[in-house]
Amino acid sequence: MNTETRAEIRNEQAQNRYTITLDDELVGFADYHLVGHSIVFTRTEVDPRRRGNGVASQLVQGALDDVRVGALAVVPQCSFVSYWIDAHPDYQELVDRG
Repeated sequence: MNTETRAEIRNEQAQNRYTITLDDELVGFADYHLVGHSIVFTRTEVDPRRRGNGVASQLVQGALDDVRVGALAVVPQCSFVSYWIDAHPDYQELVDRG
């Protein structure tokens, strides 16, 4: 990915999704729903033209950083979110294993 590309990750609460934009273009999202004190990530999708450049990883990391501030437990039903957390041990304490 071009290092001059400006990425922005937002929690679009009304749509229950985190979005990532690159230079003001929406290129991906991670859907979720809230259950009690947990956030359940159900799906992550990135524009096919942007795949393979770390966009999904940026999105998931940004979402999880936001979740960490809010003190919610993460339930990674989405396979990519689960894979990403498994690959990043410093985020595993966020996971609700119950």
